[in-house]
Amino acid sequence: MKWQNRFGIGEERCLQKGKNLFASVMSAAISGMEVCPVNVEADVSDGLPCFTMVGFPSTQVKEAQDRVRTALRNNGISLPPKRVTVNLAPADLRKEGAGFDLPVAAAVLGASGFLEPKQLNGAMLMGEISLSGEVRSVSGVLPRVIRARELGCRYCMVPFGNLEEARLVRDMKVIGVRNITEMVNFLADPDSFKQEQTGEEGRALEEQTQADFMEICGQESARRAAEIAVSGFHNILFIGPPGTGKTMLARRIPTIMPSLTFEESLELTKIYSVAGLLTPKRPLIRARPFRSPHHTSSAASIAGGGKIPGPGEVTLAHRGVLFLDEMPEFSRRGLEVLRQPLEDKQIQLSRASGTYVFPAGFILVAAMNPCPCGYYPDMNKCRCSPGEVSHYLHKLSQPLLERIDLCADVPPVDFSQISCVKPGESSAVIRERVERVRQIQSKRYEKEPICFNGELSGKQIQKYCVLTEHAFKMAQNAFELMDLSARSYHRILKVSRTIADMEGEEEIHSRHVAEALTYRAFDKKYK
Repeated sequence: MKWQNRFGIGEERCLQKGKNLFASVMSAAISGMEVCPVNVEADVSDGLPCFTMVGFPSTQVKEAQDRVRTALRNNGISLPPKRVTVNLAPADLRKEGAGFDLPVAAAVLGASGFLEPKQLNGAMLMGEISLSGEVRSVSGVLPRVIRARELGCRYCMVPFGNLEEARLVRDMKVIGVRNITEMVNFLADPDSFKQEQTGEEGRALEEQTQADFMEICGQESARRAAEIAVSGFHNILFIGPPGTGKTMLARRIPTIMPSLTFEESLELTKIYSVAGLLTPKRPLIRARPFRSPHHTSSAASIAGGGKIPGPGEVTLAHRGVLFLDEMPEFSRRGLEVLRQPLEDKQIQLSRASGTYVFPAGFILVAAMNPCPCGYYPDMNKCRCSPGEVSHYLHKLSQPLLERIDLCADVPPVDFSQISCVKPGESSAVIRERVERVRQIQSKRYEKEPICFNGELSGKQIQKYCVLTEHAFKMAQNAFELMDLSARSYHRILKVSRTIADMEGEEEIHSRHVAEALTYRAFDKKYK
């Protein structure tokens, strides 16, 4: 007796011999930030009934065979009692995650005769399947869809929950499916399939914040240092007693940074997609990231880690701010992993499985007290011994401090500043000045692989940091008297270049160098 399942697929078509015994569909694996195409091949042949997966799959991927078989059975599709072999090529690349469930199901259905294998040509599929046949969201959809466009795929099939994320890729047809039924209906007759809208498209997704620089009482020198840091993309350290506004200043720095361009938003969204931090309500990152890990965070969580490393805090802060509150309380190892990203704007992690490179172009904003009790050098309040102060300050190594361009004092505020009714400058006013300085740098470095003064190399410093005669003598005297290293000297010149740009000066004058030197007095005052 002939039968017909819920999809209208007859027994004769499903059990044809010699036809449709092989099918292949494209998917992708994520290795670090790199997207590697994976061909999911399925073969159905005579032999002892079994379901075998090969091609270096992880345990998560191997479990797809049970999920797929059960989900198909619960949706009215019983695979023929034959030998099913699924190969994930290339075989030398380890496959991780549950995102291969959907392409495995499609390839098996194509090889079994339930679907026309030609419908799978030029398609990239990704998604996790539950036992009921529901297609669940997965991480890393956006970079996979971008890779599919680069490879010239006809369309991408993604979980419905990832549809808005996938639609960020222009000029790429994207289909969102909720379950296996919708997948089969589309592949069986693409022209008749109608894509339901999510209702989220076009929503303004920029995160709103109530924080503003006008709320900060006094601290004009620290506010000035913060503006310099953002204008030239310099790292900054706030140091002062507790309760003076160090954290308050740091949390308002993103509000004076220029808005993200669409390309920067897409770059950040790729990172957060790989990290699994996107939500249906926030498919596109439009706000500058502000990452503030706790001081108990491990070195691996800051740099990125795992058997196959994923993005760490330095990568999640890309294009934004990485804030380390109470910096000396972080582990020495956790702080020292910052050296490479602070210098190279990327971090390279080596594992037995390979080398992974993650972007890490962030502004480091740190805050600390000058001693364990927080009141040094005010000896009327400080109760720490000289040894305790020295031990506390030496938790920060000199190589790390030399990578911080500005060290700003945040002294206690008096009552007149706290009770002042007149607000200070707003973040919007400061941001306008920052954007003008950024435009100057953008024009200056249009033929260089850099964008900001804080990224200047030694050779570029000689070219772009031109000092007047008086400024040169001041810098020479400071180098000798302050016993500066070459790196510290170059940091001073970079900051001087930014201060000059803020005043619209082509050359660096002595007043610019003098102000930059005031932000390098950490050693003389505290250590």
